[in-house]
Amino acid sequence: MNDGTPPRSRRGLRAAAAQLAAALLGLARTRLELATVEFEEARAQAAERLVLGLVAGLFFAFAVLAASMLVVVLFWDTYRIAALCGVTIVYALLGGLALWRLAALRKTDAPAFAATLSELERDRALLVKRFGNDK
Repeated sequence: MNDGTPPRSRRGLRAAAAQLAAALLGLARTRLELATVEFEEARAQAAERLVLGLVAGLFFAFAVLAASMLVVVLFWDTYRIAALCGVTIVYALLGGLALWRLAALRKTDAPAFAATLSELERDRALLVKRFGNDK
């Protein structure tokens, strides 16, 4: 007798597919929320670093300018050219040191969204393990 309802195995397959789809959507939503949180944290940190860097740079520039003028004024009568050369060499060395440090920091920085990418890779590995080969 067929009363118009699908066979029991079909309802079970549809229910399983619906559960799988719901689980995958929930997983995707969780990962998207994680990515959003990481993005907001990175943006806030970048803004704070930029502002602090600009403030520090401005005041260090004023301090360096004042120190440079002091050195040149102190040696104006006797060694003005040597004083200017010495100040220039010190600035060049400090600039080179700062660039070297910046390059070292870039090498050690974690990639953006590292936690999200790690979680997505774990999810992929779990799905491959559970549902078969990924190729």
